[in-house]
Amino acid sequence: MAGQVATDQAARLAGLIRESSCTIALTGAGISVPSGIPDFRTPGEGIWEKVDPMEVAHIDAFRRDPARFWSFYRPRLHSLGNVEPNDAHRALAELESRGLLEAVITQNIDMLHHKAGSQRVIEVHGSIKSGTCQECGAQFSLEEMDELFDENGVAICRECRGHVKPDVVLFGELLPAKAIAEADDLAARADLMLCIGSSLEVFPVAGLPSITIRNGGGIAVITKGPTPFDRNAVVRMDGDVVADLESVVANL
Repeated sequence: MAGQVATDQAARLAGLIRESSCTIALTGAGISVPSGIPDFRTPGEGIWEKVDPMEVAHIDAFRRDPARFWSFYRPRLHSLGNVEPNDAHRALAELESRGLLEAVITQNIDMLHHKAGSQRVIEVHGSIKSGTCQECGAQFSLEEMDELFDENGVAICRECRGHVKPDVVLFGELLPAKAIAEADDLAARADLMLCIGSSLEVFPVAGLPSITIRNGGGIAVITKGPTPFDRNAVVRMDGDVVADLESVVANL
């Protein structure tokens, strides 16, 4: 019975995508879990279950103790840089290539949507692809950053000896204004928003589905675990995110 329900929901969502003149996707950590990246909040498994984010992923922590910050973040950059996209990422890239998806708004910093072939990706929490000197503004690629670490394990700018921070949004920082403005505009125009792999609890990104609903659009929620928008969803799928998205694409 559960399998039939999932099949029916996939077929319904495929129909909504065909009818929509503007479909966008909003993705969170759950879409990258099948690629081997743990999410942040799953009880007993999430990253923040094992380490206090205020101690290692806050802008004040970076400024106060960059060595401790980098002791957490440097291995993470290495691990994320080697991860490959999964078929859920590729499904969204295929939808875009077929003209059925306008853009991906992602909370993820892992570059996997780009690696999968998505062209329009709005990274509202930044990306690991680069880092920037906090003194002179010099920017370094992910590969270049690996050459910047001193004997204390701190990334030091080769131009001015300032501290280099990865271009990800840390706790205590504002989200990039340009990315948020673009995300807000897309949410307002969307006939359909696919909310994939996100708990939809972290603001301001969690407010995007409300913008779509207020402007007459619908939302589809594809994720494990409850979200605040489950009752508002025109389609709700809570199985394996790869299988669910592949089923939707197969029905198009």
